[in-house]
Amino acid sequence: MKINIAKSSGFCFGVRRAIDMCRDLAGGKRSVHVLGDIVHNTFVVRELEEKGIRKIKRIRPAENSILVIRAHGAPEKVFDRAKACGYSIVDATCPKVKEIYKIARKLEKNNRIIIIGDNNHDEVKGIAGQLRKRPIAIESPQDIPLKKLARVKKAAVITQSTQATDNINNIMERLERIIPEVKLHNTTCRTTRVKQQEIRALPRENDLVLIIGSKTSANTKRLYQISRGINKKTRWIECAEDLKPAWFKGIGSVGIMAGASTPDRITRGVVEELEAISSRFDKLTTP
Repeated sequence: MKINIAKSSGFCFGVRRAIDMCRDLAGGKRSVHVLGDIVHNTFVVRELEEKGIRKIKRIRPAENSILVIRAHGAPEKVFDRAKACGYSIVDATCPKVKEIYKIARKLEKNNRIIIIGDNNHDEVKGIAGQLRKRPIAIESPQDIPLKKLARVKKAAVITQSTQATDNINNIMERLERIIPEVKLHNTTCRTTRVKQQEIRALPRENDLVLIIGSKTSANTKRLYQISRGINKKTRWIECAEDLKPAWFKGIGSVGIMAGASTPDRITRGVVEELEAISSRFDKLTTP
């Protein structure tokens, strides 16, 4: 069984940077807290917790403590609250996401802001939290709020950094029919575009595709949706333990794509298990 790993598989720059920042803080004299998950991967969060970096759900008064802002960013009110509670802040927001903040604030001066993105995602909340007026978030073409848009005459559309190109295009087609003056400012990051380009080829070139990443990861979800739409034999797993040998009977090649927050060690574990499964099949078919 041939195993083909996508070139863009695994960590993006923003995720690697945030994790490295946390690792550098571990073991110091001050307590280190993260509001939520530093990135959307169960194994990364667990590793950092083992190093003493504690995940918290809400900000309370603290002494001699550091609050790390996760890679997805956070609203301005989170920074204000943390400072008021006595935290020193280490901002691990992805530089690409910070660039989206700047673009959104600039465009808001003359436009109603629309975000194409997942309504409850941390990144979308972070973008919304930079603006004076609450933006309109749209997840899919079926999710367009016609009543909210009825009075909008001029709008600027920005995108969550991990959005799928097809979803953006489909939403824009509808918005252009509703809003007299609307312009897309595509803020999908380069890594996302490269991954999505690869994941359109991988399912055609392999009998089965494995997407590796946590269920909370938006970019991993998007990769799965794209691949599944091309090749029904696409499986979304978190680690090697999720693999089922029955999936691979009669399979000649497996394509692998790991999400932007999936550690390389998890992908290596999947490859090792696939090689073991392939070896067992070989022994069964050898006379």
